[in-house]
Amino acid sequence: METKVKVVLHAVPPYGHIIASEKWRHTTLIQSLKAGSVKILFENELGVADFHLPNKSCILYVSECDIIAGSSYKRKLVRYRNASSSLQQLVLVEKTRLSEQYFSAVQKFVVFDLGLTLLPVSGQTEASQLINQMVNSDGRDNPFRRRSASRLLDPVVLALVQQVPGVGRVKALALLQHFSSIHQLCNADPSELESVVGQAAAQHIHNFFHRPTAAGS
Repeated sequence: METKVKVVLHAVPPYGHIIASEKWRHTTLIQSLKAGSVKILFENELGVADFHLPNKSCILYVSECDIIAGSSYKRKLVRYRNASSSLQQLVLVEKTRLSEQYFSAVQKFVVFDLGLTLLPVSGQTEASQLINQMVNSDGRDNPFRRRSASRLLDPVVLALVQQVPGVGRVKALALLQHFSSIHQLCNADPSELESVVGQAAAQHIHNFFHRPTAAGS
């Protein structure tokens, strides 16, 4: 059994498939993925992760209920970060009308305290669309892996960067061409950002990622 668990923790599904934790079987997210022609393999031994994708990434989903219920989601995130996995770890977080007031604190914890990539979604339907795009993306590779900047020029990543207040498509493209990973962008000093987008925008971006109240200001 221990060997089986270790294999599953590192398992990468075939192109067009995902491995999903059994608890997701009857959810809106899974039904939406099936409607988008994604094939689902259910597994009880994924550990903390909720999904494994063919682009060598895994996903932990933090729901509105998880956030509002208290800090227990933080312990789950720490276990996820500490899991011995060769997969790139992504975190999907529900940003809704009810959870928005907590979002900046969640963002800070996930991105800066744990060094993980956070992708905000409005709910399971949007999450399924995001996963579908990653599963069926050209090149079958993970755009969030810390490789060359060209690999970051993916529609999903581009949309993520454009969520920073004051960053439009042009500045987002410039940032993704300059920084080799989302994590590097999030941790860049104002001086590094300034050379790409100018002083005012650089300070705005830095504040967004480094001040707990920035996302809600």
